[in-house]
Amino acid sequence: MAADCEAWLNANPVGVEDLSDSFISGEEDNGGSGVSNKNINNEINGNWISSPSSNIHEACLKAKAKRRLRKHSSRDSGRGDSLSDNGDVGRGTSMAPTSPKSKLLDRKSRMGKGRGLPKKGGAGGKGVWGRSGEVYEPVEVDKKDPNFDEDQENCVYETVVPPLDERDFEKTVAPIVQEYFEHGDTNEVAELLADLNLGPMRSEVPSLAVSLALEAKASHRELTSRLLVDLCGSVLSRSDMESSFDKLLRDLPDLVLDTPGAPQLVGQFIARAVSDQILSKSYIEGYKGKVDCDHARAALDRAVVLLKMSMGGLRVDNHWGTGGGQRPVIQLIKEMNLLLKEYILSGDGKEAERCLRDLEVPHFHHEFVYEAIVMVLESRGEKTFKMVLQLLKSLSLSSIITVDQMRRGYERVYMDIEEINIDVPLAYFILEQFVDKSFRLGIIGLKLRDQCPHRNRKRFVSEGDGGVVKFERWACAVLAPSLPVPAV
Repeated sequence: MAADCEAWLNANPVGVEDLSDSFISGEEDNGGSGVSNKNINNEINGNWISSPSSNIHEACLKAKAKRRLRKHSSRDSGRGDSLSDNGDVGRGTSMAPTSPKSKLLDRKSRMGKGRGLPKKGGAGGKGVWGRSGEVYEPVEVDKKDPNFDEDQENCVYETVVPPLDERDFEKTVAPIVQEYFEHGDTNEVAELLADLNLGPMRSEVPSLAVSLALEAKASHRELTSRLLVDLCGSVLSRSDMESSFDKLLRDLPDLVLDTPGAPQLVGQFIARAVSDQILSKSYIEGYKGKVDCDHARAALDRAVVLLKMSMGGLRVDNHWGTGGGQRPVIQLIKEMNLLLKEYILSGDGKEAERCLRDLEVPHFHHEFVYEAIVMVLESRGEKTFKMVLQLLKSLSLSSIITVDQMRRGYERVYMDIEEINIDVPLAYFILEQFVDKSFRLGIIGLKLRDQCPHRNRKRFVSEGDGGVVKFERWACAVLAPSLPVPAV
């Protein structure tokens, strides 16, 4: 661009005498002062020249364009402003890229060879095995190859899982059984065990599951019995089951140290296994006269007793029970009612707490509260009234029944009081007394006490009846003589 400017200036020389034509004389500007301005020198790009005003203006524009092009040449090379041949400033005229940055963005070959097609027809590049859609044919083995081995031609390659040894067996199988105690899915356990190469440790699976269940809850023992039934035939055989229970009987002296009731529990497992037909009926008879250990003898005697009881109609599969939400709701309600009746007869609150805890349904304790209050409403006497209050207070203090479950139980009674009152005429009155006592003992709060429904009281003598005395009050006193009569 500087060369263009110099060429233009050389083609159009400017004389010093020409400056007088473009400037107004000093006499016109200064009122005839007589000062001459003919020799006025102007500097353009470091050159002192004299030119008319129009030429100076064009030279300034060219210098400005030159500075702008120098400023943006590194980043806008090839697409900035340029000068045309006649000296005009042109915008947007394309120029060949000259900066290194533009060369980096150029994706064309720098060698000047090829037609711009993909490398190797699209089959090249890192991580590419060939063209898309290309099917590889089986490679024929060259028998003349010096590395050819006839024995390897028909070789079949498979994934081999090494068998578990005694050290890794418990580390691998124990977490599977403990996780089964949480979800209760026997199919998942069978799939996990099938993926393992148990080898000679296959017969150790039932004994490990039973030994873990001895230290767990009754519901976990029930799950273990179901697991043994589902694994027998698919993963384990009957001979594996028999050898596993043989090992349990031999290890009873060690199991008793951690679980004192291990002989009775193992006996129940044996009886349940015989009842589920995963052990033969002659399994127990094979030990007659051959047992020297007292613990093993106690376990076998327990199994014999349970099997004899099953012949009389007792189901062996009900010894462990079912824990938590796996048990039907109707069965839970029946067991809670039976628990309350036994408590009323015996008065043993500790036993009632233990039985309620063994049910393992903390989310269903509101049903226990509901059944206890309904039993109070349906009973005739102060004994049930006081004993149920005492039981609910102890369960509340020990946090076996939470505040939320206690509240839900009372609210359910509030909702059903109208239906209960059909069978129990004094239901409203007894409920008010019971709720008030519960509040005084700290079982419920003030808000729950105020929510207690009240029945509209009838007047003793009604004006519309002509002064006839109502006998409803006297009938209530006869039906429940031990309860205070409501005030009129």
